[in-house]
Amino acid sequence: MQSIALLRFGGVARWGLRCLCSGDAAGRYRDTVLLPRTDFPMRVNGPNLLEREIQIQQKCGFDQLYTWQREKKAKKEYCLHDGPPYANGDPHVGHALNKILKDIRNRFEVLRGRQVHYVPGWDCHGLPIELKALGDLGTNELTPLQIRQKAREFAERAISRQRAAFQRWGVMAHWENCYYTFDGKYEAAQLKVFQEMHNKGLIYQDYKPVFWSPSSRTALAEAELEYNPEHVSRALYITFPLLTLPAKLAAKAGAWGHVSALIWTTQPWTIPANQAVCYMPKVQYSVVKRADNEQLLLVASERINSLASMLKTNLESLATFAGSDLEGGVCQHPTIPAKQVSLLPANHVTMTKGTGLVHTAPAHGMEDYGVATHFNLPVECMVDEEGRFTELAVPELQKKSVMTEGNATVISMLQAVGAIVKEEDCVHSYPYDWRTKQPVVIRASKQWFINTASLKDKAKDALQKVRVIPESARSSLLAVLDRRTYWCISRQRSWGVPIPVFYHKETGEPLLNKHSVTHIAKVFSEKGSDSWWTEPVETFLTPEVLQKSKAGAVSDYVRGEDVLDIWFDSGASWAAVLPDPRADSYVEGKDQVGGWFQSSLLTSVAVRNKAPYKALVVHGFAVSEKGEKMSKSVGNVIDPDVVINGGKDLSVSPPYGADVLRWWVAESNVFSEVQIGPNTLNAAKDSINKLRNTLRFLLGNLQGFDPRSQAVDPKQMHYVDQYMLHVLREFSMKVSLSNRCLHHFLIFSLRLYCDPEDSLGRRSCQTVLEEILDGVSRSIAPVLPHLAEEVYLHAPGHDEVDTLFRSGWIKTSSVWRRPGLEEAVEGACAIRDSFLSSIPGRNAAEYELIIVIEPGLFFELIESLQEEPTSTCSQLTELMMASRTTLTSSLPRDLPSDAVTSTGSFLINLEGGMIREESSYSVAAMPTSLSRCPRCRQYTSDEPDCLCPRCQTVLENAK
Repeated sequence: MQSIALLRFGGVARWGLRCLCSGDAAGRYRDTVLLPRTDFPMRVNGPNLLEREIQIQQKCGFDQLYTWQREKKAKKEYCLHDGPPYANGDPHVGHALNKILKDIRNRFEVLRGRQVHYVPGWDCHGLPIELKALGDLGTNELTPLQIRQKAREFAERAISRQRAAFQRWGVMAHWENCYYTFDGKYEAAQLKVFQEMHNKGLIYQDYKPVFWSPSSRTALAEAELEYNPEHVSRALYITFPLLTLPAKLAAKAGAWGHVSALIWTTQPWTIPANQAVCYMPKVQYSVVKRADNEQLLLVASERINSLASMLKTNLESLATFAGSDLEGGVCQHPTIPAKQVSLLPANHVTMTKGTGLVHTAPAHGMEDYGVATHFNLPVECMVDEEGRFTELAVPELQKKSVMTEGNATVISMLQAVGAIVKEEDCVHSYPYDWRTKQPVVIRASKQWFINTASLKDKAKDALQKVRVIPESARSSLLAVLDRRTYWCISRQRSWGVPIPVFYHKETGEPLLNKHSVTHIAKVFSEKGSDSWWTEPVETFLTPEVLQKSKAGAVSDYVRGEDVLDIWFDSGASWAAVLPDPRADSYVEGKDQVGGWFQSSLLTSVAVRNKAPYKALVVHGFAVSEKGEKMSKSVGNVIDPDVVINGGKDLSVSPPYGADVLRWWVAESNVFSEVQIGPNTLNAAKDSINKLRNTLRFLLGNLQGFDPRSQAVDPKQMHYVDQYMLHVLREFSMKVSLSNRCLHHFLIFSLRLYCDPEDSLGRRSCQTVLEEILDGVSRSIAPVLPHLAEEVYLHAPGHDEVDTLFRSGWIKTSSVWRRPGLEEAVEGACAIRDSFLSSIPGRNAAEYELIIVIEPGLFFELIESLQEEPTSTCSQLTELMMASRTTLTSSLPRDLPSDAVTSTGSFLINLEGGMIREESSYSVAAMPTSLSRCPRCRQYTSDEPDCLCPRCQTVLENAK
C-alpha cells in the first residue's frame, strides 16, 4: 500500500518504481513492453500453402493484372516476345525455367511503371504432334484432313495443360488472347512474309541434296537435327583405279604400272552415286608404293604417315607434285564398270582425316552438290523417301535400306572387285531426326528453299546492333549463319501451313506470285489452312488471280502437297504478333541459337532489313543435381507439377508451391546448365522461410501504425533512421537491401519495444520500418508474387482493395539522400566492428566503451550521434550495442586493468571525392559497472533489479 501511495507523488515516484523492481521484477513489466504482434503466419506448408497461393491469385487478381496494366497509361512500353513452346506434351521444368524467367522481367517492368506487351504463344504444327496424335494408326489409311483434325485436337489438349500450368506458376498474361500458329490469321500473316520473300527472289524451288529422315519421310532443316556422338559407321578406304593419268603425272610415271586414287568414306552406300573424286589444288600429293604388296596409291603427301600407321606397312613416295597437277585425271568407278569419273579440284577437301582425296556424290552431299553445279555433273538420286535404293540402282541394291542391308551389299560389291584397302568401325557424330531419334541421310529431292547465303551479310550486320546476353552466345549465332547456305522450308507432311503453290498438270511449272499468295492468305485468314483441302481449287485460283497471273484455265492446275517448315511458322511470329517493328527482348534456351533466333532473324532481315529483337537472352537447360540431362529411363526427371503440389508420397516429394519454383529460377545462374532436385528445392524453401520471418518481424513491429497519419518527417527522425532512408534510396534497386537494414533495426529494437507507443523515437523507427517493408516487398515481388501480395495484404498504409502490383515500385524521396550522415553511421559501424573483434564470443551489452578520436571532421560526424560526452541511450550507444559510451579526444591514463583496446582508421569520402580524409580512432572496452534493467534487459541500471532511468521515465509518463 505504501508503494502505491508513493507513486502518486511526483517527487518520490521514481524511487517508488525502483523499489518495485526488487525480486522477480522482470515478469512484472512484461505487459509494459511493446512486443511485435501480427497474424501473418510464420510458416505455411502442405495443403495450406497450396490453398493460400490460389487464394492470393484470386484475391489479388493475378488473371486480371496483364489487362489492367495494358489499359493503364504509361510513358514507355516494354515488349518481350514469347518464343512459342511446342504443343506436344505436358509442361516440364524447361518450360518453368523459361516462362518464370520471362515473368520475373515482365513483373519488374510493370512495377517500374512500364506498359508490358507479352503475348504467350504455341508452336502447333509439325511432325512430332502429327506422330503423337496418330499413335500406331499410321498415315496410309487417313486423308490429310483426318490427320490434321487428329493433330489439331492433340495440340489443343497439350496447350490446355501447359496453359493451366503457366497460370499456376503465376505467369502474368492475358490467357484468353494468346497466339497459335494454327490460327487462320496467324497463318495469313505468315504467308505475307512468304510472299514478300518470294517477290525478292529469296524463295525458290530446286533439286538439291537436303537432310532427309527416312523414319519421318520428310526433308529436315539443320535446326531439326540432333547429333549422336556415339553413332557407329562402317568406314572404308576404297581405291578408284586411274584410267587416264593427269598429263603432268604421266610424264613422271615411267614404268610404274597401275595407280589408284585412295578415298575414305563413312557412308559406303553413297559409292554407287559417285560422280567424281575431288582434290585440294594447293596441297601436295604423292604416289606411294606399299611395302607389303607394292600397290600404288595416290594420296595427299601430309597424310602418308597416318595412312602408313593405319595400314601397318611402309609407304614409299615415288613422286610428289602439286594438287593442281591432278587436273585431267580420270578414274574407273569401282562398282559400275562402264562408268568413268574425273579428278576435280574443290576447296572443301580437308587434310584432318582420310586420304586428302574425297569421294563425291552430288545427290548426297552439300559440298558435293556445289562441285556438281560448278562442273555440270549429273545429280542422280537413287534413294527413295523411305531411304531405300530405287530402280536407278543396280538390281542387287534395289529396295534395300541404304542404312542397313543396302550398305552391307555395297560393301560386298566393293570387296568382290578388290576395291577395299581397309575396313573398320568409325565412332563419330552423326545427324539424327530430333523427333524419331533415328539417323538421317542426305538425299537430293525437289524442295523449296530460302537463299540464306544472300541474307548472311545483312543478318550479320543486323545482329551487330543486337545486345546478346551472355555475349559469348554471339559467336554461336554467327557460326550458324556462316554454315547455312540455304534453308529447306518444304516438308512432305499434312500437319502444317501449306506452301501456297499450284503446279501446271503438264509442265509441272509452279504458279506462285503476289496475286495468288495474297488471295490465298485472305482465304486462310477467314477459313484457316484446312481450306486448302476442303475448298475447290477455284476458291484460290479465281478468275481475277488467273488473269493477273497470266495463267491458263483453272483446270490446268493442281495444288501443292508440301507444308512449310515449322521453323518458318514460328520464325514469322514477329509479323503476326508484335505491335512495333522490334521487340525489346527474346528470351529462350540455348537450343534456339540455331532455331527460333535464327529463323526470326532471317525472315525479318529478308522483309524489313532489321532484326526483330533489340536484345537476346540465351539461358541454359534444366538438368539434374548431378548435372545430367533429365531422362525418364534414368529416373531423374523433375515434374514441376510434383514440385508444386507434391507427389504420391508427400514425405519424399512434399508440396513446395509456386514461389519455390520461381525462387529456384531467380537464384540460379541461368546462363549455364541449371540444376534442380530435392536439395535445390529444399534450399529454396529454407531461403523463402527465412525471408518470410524477416517480413513477419517487420509486420509485427508495425502493428497499430498507420504511415498515412503517424509517419515522422525525415528531418525530425533519429540520425540512424535518416541513414536507413538514405540507404533505402541508394539501394532501392537491390533486393539485398533488406538484410542490411534489418541488421540495424535488430540493434534498435529497444526503441520499438520499450519507448512509449507514440514517442518520436518509436514512430521514427516505425516510419523507416514501413518504408523498408514496402521496399523489400516490392523488390521480391517479381520473383515471389504470392508472398509479396500476402505481405501487402497485412501491411499498413493502404486500402484493402489495393494490390502490390497495381501500386508501383519503391517510392523514395530525394530528401532521403544524406551522404554526410552516411559517413557518420558507416564510421560508427567501423568502430563497432573493431570493438566486437576485440571481444570475440562475448556479449557486447556487458561492456562500456571509451571511443577516442582526434579533433577533426570524423570527430564531428561521430559527435552528431551523441550530444553528451557519456550516454547509455544515445544513438552512438545503440550502434555500438554497448552498455554505455563515452566519446572523447584523448584516452584516459587510468584505464582499468581489464580494459581491452583496439584501433582502426576510417576514410571519409564526401562531395564525390572532393573531401577525402582518413582518421584514426581507438576503442577501450571495459566490463560495465551498471546492472541489467529488468524491463529493457540492457545493462543501464544504476542498481541491481531496478529500472534504468529510461524505463523509469516511460512508466512514469504512462501513469
